Amino acid sequence: MPATLRRPRTSLLRTRGEHDSGKVGFVELFFDLVFVFAVTQLSHTLLAGLTPAGMAQVGLLLLGVWWVWINTSWVTNWLDPERIPVRVAVLALMLAGLCVSVAIPQAFDSRGMVFACAYVAMQLGRTVFFLWAVRGEHPNMRRNFQRILAWLLVSSVCWIVGAFNTHDVRFGWWALALAIETIAPLAYFWVPGLGRSTIEDWDVVGGHLAERCGLFIIIALGESLLVTGATFAALDWNGDTLLAFANAVLGSVLLWWIYFDTGAPRATRRIESARDPGREARSAYTYAHILIVAGIIVCAVADELVLAHPHQVPRFGLAVVIGGPWLYLLGNALFKWITNNRRAPPLSHLVGLAMFGAVAGLAWAGVLSPLALALIANGVLLVVAAWESLAIRRGARPPVEA
Repeated sequence: MPATLRRPRTSLLRTRGEHDSGKVGFVELFFDLVFVFAVTQLSHTLLAGLTPAGMAQVGLLLLGVWWVWINTSWVTNWLDPERIPVRVAVLALMLAGLCVSVAIPQAFDSRGMVFACAYVAMQLGRTVFFLWAVRGEHPNMRRNFQRILAWLLVSSVCWIVGAFNTHDVRFGWWALALAIETIAPLAYFWVPGLGRSTIEDWDVVGGHLAERCGLFIIIALGESLLVTGATFAALDWNGDTLLAFANAVLGSVLLWWIYFDTGAPRATRRIESARDPGREARSAYTYAHILIVAGIIVCAVADELVLAHPHQVPRFGLAVVIGGPWLYLLGNALFKWITNNRRAPPLSHLVGLAMFGAVAGLAWAGVLSPLALALIANGVLLVVAAWESLAIRRGARPPVEA
């Protein structure tokens, strides 16, 4: 191994350039199991409060769950999870994440302080640990996380102040906290006196981050199937429920296909060969994936609604049946636009989004049952999946020699 790739044995950073040096570790997968529970909690919370206010609250909590997960993924991209101090830190974060997940259904009620304290402990504790772990490394790496810590200290105050308040006031403070955390990477964590970070400071192992995000999508899809299966098992089986169940399973397959058939592999190759992988990681994985995960969660709720009430649901429930696939497709369109040198998002996805707009008009007019709407939504996804898959494979086919 070249000397430039060697690190002292005391270093807690990953050793780059070796075979499987960017492989996702088992302790990272163990950490991700907590987020199976978190995604389930978010789905059940949304189903229990299908109102505009309930949707906004779940959206805010989802953004919080996403930020603690993706920030941890960035940290374990640099730190070696096979080293004992790093492994212990990841397990401690896992326990705090379990507290966050448990508090989700009552986060805007009696368990707001539990949610806020566990969340702040994850964000600040992980950052402080990283600063300790890289105390002997390059100054730019330390300075980058000093800036991050400054931003998180400000947002943490908002989380705790919000926990001391109730309902709308709490929502406002927590929305402000998440706005700070969402804007921070876009502002390169600029801090007076410390300056701002650069893309070069965010040099990541692209394949590792791509794999982590792909695994999170699998987690969310798995949660969707769990909800669908549990709901179907508890119902009386008849023609409508059988059709709704088959359609829900097909929907999960289509969601998997749209992301994993061509998009994820192409994006992985792109970030692995990028000169500035930090830029790709920030745009394509840190931000675009929020919409993809949100779409899967809303689709899971829609499947449960259609299974239980195939003929009649409140109008907002119909919006969920269309909104889930629409969000998912929008997230994938942005993800593929960023990672494939396109001047615009894939045409198949743009057409699919337009088709969902037309279907939404029919849903609002009340001329379609929930089951019929779900069948049409899957039809749109099938068109998008088939169109993109065939177009890419034809484009990749070598020309026939005369």
